[in-house]
Amino acid sequence: MDYRWLPKVDKLAAAVKEQCPEFPEVWLTEAAREMINDFRQRIAAGSLAYESAEALAAAVAARTAQRCEEMLRPSLRRVINATGIVLHTNLGRAVLAPEALAAINETAQGYCNLELDLDSGKRSSRYEHVSALLRHLCEAEDALIVNNNAAAVLLVLDTLARGREAVVSRGQLVEIGGSFRVPEIMERSGVRLREVGTTNKTRLSDYEQALNEHTALLMLVHTSNFKICGFTESVALADLAELGAKHQIPVLDDLGSGCLYPLDLLGIGEEPVVPRLLQNGADIVTFSGDKLLGGPQAGIIVGKAEYIARMKKNPLTRALRVDKFTLAAMEATLRIYKEGRAGRDIPTVAMIIADQDRLRAKAERLAGLLAEAPAAGACYDVCVEESLTEAGGGSLPAVALASFVVKVTPKHLGSALLLARLRQGSPAAVGYIREDVALFDTRTVAEQEIPELAALIAAACPED
Repeated sequence: MDYRWLPKVDKLAAAVKEQCPEFPEVWLTEAAREMINDFRQRIAAGSLAYESAEALAAAVAARTAQRCEEMLRPSLRRVINATGIVLHTNLGRAVLAPEALAAINETAQGYCNLELDLDSGKRSSRYEHVSALLRHLCEAEDALIVNNNAAAVLLVLDTLARGREAVVSRGQLVEIGGSFRVPEIMERSGVRLREVGTTNKTRLSDYEQALNEHTALLMLVHTSNFKICGFTESVALADLAELGAKHQIPVLDDLGSGCLYPLDLLGIGEEPVVPRLLQNGADIVTFSGDKLLGGPQAGIIVGKAEYIARMKKNPLTRALRVDKFTLAAMEATLRIYKEGRAGRDIPTVAMIIADQDRLRAKAERLAGLLAEAPAAGACYDVCVEESLTEAGGGSLPAVALASFVVKVTPKHLGSALLLARLRQGSPAAVGYIREDVALFDTRTVAEQEIPELAALIAAACPED
């Protein structure tokens, strides 16, 4: 087959533009170049066979139009999460409350008083928009917010212990996801790590024996994404705080998942709420904004005012600062907590504590819509079953949440191909496979998304 049969870029773009006038020329030209190169390589490899230049041109045009559609689709898109994992890191973790979304929208429409005191007309700190709420909710002397919890830990270490030692148990040298590890963060901050105890057992005497003139910080890291069980021993925060106070060494408690709602009182895990840690003697507590708190991505630092004041003066704080959208969403989220509405109006909390009757009803609604779809019986079988899921996002390790799933068994394609098609939908949808059956857990599917999800699944299953 002759390379000369391939159309020129401008003629190909013009032909596709005639059929699809809505395509912007800049994307259409790029798609045309890409497809001509693709077909040229396939001709060279001998993997194409067309009887005429016209047939080849038609095939290239069709693929160019398809490629242009793909290019016009945003890379970052909405996904219906039917995995049942509430804080799915790959899907963006916490879903924001409607009030948080409204606050972002209001802030984005024009200017805002990010660093302006409207009473005095003078410059102010951007952190004041959330610090009072954090002080109230966490029962802390002061608070600071940066861009994520790893940054929060980095800032604390850099401010309080740079060039000196921080003492931490070997059993708490965790990897927090994405191959980021606590020892590496400590090294980057210029702090020397002093490991004490063993993987499964650390005693207060281990910390005490490690103290020397170089010790600047005692550190606890909550194992929020795993559990060590069996022959174990760890040091209580109150005991470590007493040791720190005796030697005038601050105690940092890296909570990680950042719970403000008492899930443990509902029998869901053992995650301590932030105020409890400060009451038990922690000088500084750090945690995430987009995990159990249910807000935007952020790292929150609360604790003694003298230490927070030093962090605010650290030049690193500017490099780690949050923007106006994060602050707007965080303020709205914290207001919901202050007003006692978190269990109802913070989506993350509501999904975790959802009662079984509501979860069953959501699953049955999805199954019912799938069963009512045209030719449903010829395309797939569907049923509802009890199942288990988890909070995810490095939160509530080893806690199984009872749930319900909709099982969909396609009759004319494999479950993996069904899920692949759903990921290419608009919106995309994500479920999971168990024993070669596609499962959809509606715990993480909003009520208004259930008809959408049913339509996407039905459309992805061929009739023959």
